[in-house]
Amino acid sequence: MQGEIDVVGINLKNEEIFICEVAIHLITGLQYVRDNRPNNINKLTEKFSKNIDYTNKYFPKHIKHVMLWSPIVKGGAEYARNNQMRDVRKVCENIKTKYKVELEVIANEKFLACIEELREHARKETKESKSPVVRLLQIEERLKILKTQ
Repeated sequence: MQGEIDVVGINLKNEEIFICEVAIHLITGLQYVRDNRPNNINKLTEKFSKNIDYTNKYFPKHIKHVMLWSPIVKGGAEYARNNQMRDVRKVCENIKTKYKVELEVIANEKFLACIEELREHARKETKESKSPVVRLLQIEERLKILKTQ
């Protein structure tokens, strides 16, 4: 397979697989380009198609959860040249039509809510985490607690 799956989660007990595309473009928002033109729809449809084809081949019995994670997806006028939310909706339609799979989008406020949920977990869990991101959140949250004491 050409390309890669950004995040793969496998629940063996429930025969579920989670395939996630993670697109973090902090300044431009979700923006893929080709020949200096917006290319979100084609690029993301292609990425998800490869990922779903791969999981269908190697995990045919598993329930698939297909997700797009992106902290900044810009909207705008519906018919504007660059409307990233509209592009994401079109990608969702493409994937649903081709594979009968719902693409779950974790973007903007929903992305931030997930980070806050992770931060809350880090606040409660003091045992050292093997994840450097979670460990950093643990340190930050502990320092906030110490600062208020």
